[in-house]
Amino acid sequence: MTLDQQKSILTIALLAAFADGAKDDAEREEIRRIAQSLAGDAGMADLPRIYQDVLLKRTSVQAAAQALSEPMHRQLAYEMAVCVCDVDGRQTAAEREFLASLKAALQLGAPQTAAFDQEADALVEVAETAVPMTLPAAATAPAAATSAATPSQAELDKSILNYALLNGALELLPQSWASMAVIPMQVKMVYGIGKAHGVELDQGHIKEFIAAAGVGMTSQYLEQFGRKLLGGLLGKAAGRAIGGLGSAATGMAFSFATTYALGQVAKRYYAGGRVMSTAMLRDTFQNLLGPAKQMQSQYLPQIQQKAATLDAAKIMAMVRGG
Repeated sequence: MTLDQQKSILTIALLAAFADGAKDDAEREEIRRIAQSLAGDAGMADLPRIYQDVLLKRTSVQAAAQALSEPMHRQLAYEMAVCVCDVDGRQTAAEREFLASLKAALQLGAPQTAAFDQEADALVEVAETAVPMTLPAAATAPAAATSAATPSQAELDKSILNYALLNGALELLPQSWASMAVIPMQVKMVYGIGKAHGVELDQGHIKEFIAAAGVGMTSQYLEQFGRKLLGGLLGKAAGRAIGGLGSAATGMAFSFATTYALGQVAKRYYAGGRVMSTAMLRDTFQNLLGPAKQMQSQYLPQIQQKAATLDAAKIMAMVRGG
């Protein structure tokens, strides 16, 4: 894949991120940071300009699609855009309109996209039932926070590590939608940590906590996707892996580390009575992220072993909670 092709696919992913027009200032700033970070790592100096062009609507899907002449690259661009639109829940009307225009610009018809659309929709549906969307008023009463015994720290650490290993393994799978399962698994992890401390959480509270820690859902997926694309792994359109295990290391390390650090922050937050400020949450997460990245190489054999056991049915079952 050429540099221009990489830029076009990144442009389409960024256009998808802003398709619903609902990103707040914090999420836009996080996406800008990612663009700068990816530009520095890959030597792609004009990536921040691409971000500005997207944000200010100085480019379009038609312009980005022109550089993608190979069917596999067009398919990959579409799949990544669907994942970006789906990563924070069901598609909005604006996102569906954007994807329809993208499909036309990429000259893709139903035969090329139907199977992937069904897989991505199924994952979104399963993720929405994995953790309650809202809780009954009784479940959120203050008494609920004192009803559980003090959880075993060793058991929580083991659970956090298992989630981190799983999310690292998801990055090794050839299916383009597999990385979408990372965030639902993080939501399930935080839900379990809160429940272990006697706090019942719904999806809204969990997503607010994850965002407060500085882990935006759209921006996290964009960073995972961007690092894999620039590292040579992506090109895995329609389930065909073009990259190798070595190329996967960056995305795998990012998902492993983000999940592990997020779990450790959640453990401290709920054990401490939920009194940490947003600034403290973000500082704690950033301080844990570096050491977590160093841990990934230690657990590489377990991540590889877990990836070898995963398929679509197992992923759906784990997201659902089965």
